[in-house]
Formats: sequence, C-alpha cells, structure tokens
Amino acid sequence: MENLIIEASSKTPAVSFGIDGKMELSGRSIPENAIDFYKPLYDWLDAFAANPCSQVEINIKLEYFNTSSSKCLLDVFKKAEAIGKTKNSQVKINWYYEVDDEDMLEAGEDYDIIISIPFKFIEVESL
Repeated sequence: MENLIIEASSKTPAVSFGIDGKMELSGRSIPENAIDFYKPLYDWLDAFAANPCSQVEINIKLEYFNTSSSKCLLDVFKKAEAIGKTKNSQVKINWYYEVDDEDMLEAGEDYDIIISIPFKFIEVESL
C-alpha cells in the first residue's frame, strides 16, 4: 500500500493520506462530480482499514466545500469512524477554520454531532 497524494486544483482539494495514519484535505472542494473525485479516497481508506495504524489523525483544512462534497466528506468520516470502532485505532479529526468563518465552524460542529470520532476545532488566521 502506498500513500495517496493528489495535488489541489481550482476546484478540488489537495489530498495527502499517509500509511503512517496522517491524513489531510486542504483547499477548496467544489468538483464537477464529487463522487468521482472522492472515490479514490474511499478506495484508499478501505485498503488502509485492513491494517491501520494505532493512531490516525485527519486534518481538514478546507476553505470552502459545496453540498455534494459535504456528503462525500461525511462518507470519509464514516469510513474513519469504522476504522476506529473495528480495528481499535484511535482516530481524531482536527477541523481547521478561519477566524470569523462561522459557516465552516458550524459545518464541522454538524459533523461532530453525527460522527463518534472526537473533533478538535482549530481557529487560524488563514487556510
């Protein structure tokens, strides 16, 4: 298994999913077809779930995402949640948001309610 690295574009986020358990999404997520973009992430997480690290940290540093991306993000979080429940890995999510960006903070809080993984909310000057 190899790391999953996808460079950002004007419509898609940068992806860095490491076999060491460090994972990050950053940038904007407004792809034409979110399911097509996120499918490699799902596939990678499914493969990772077979033999995950004991510590998994997911850093979300998105400045904006659209509605279709929000469902795909939820699916990513559900896969991570399953890794934590079935493989005894400790999974945590760091949700970064810009100062005064209440919408992104609330989006993270909504996911925190749905998903049993602990979220840490980190306010930053800029993403």
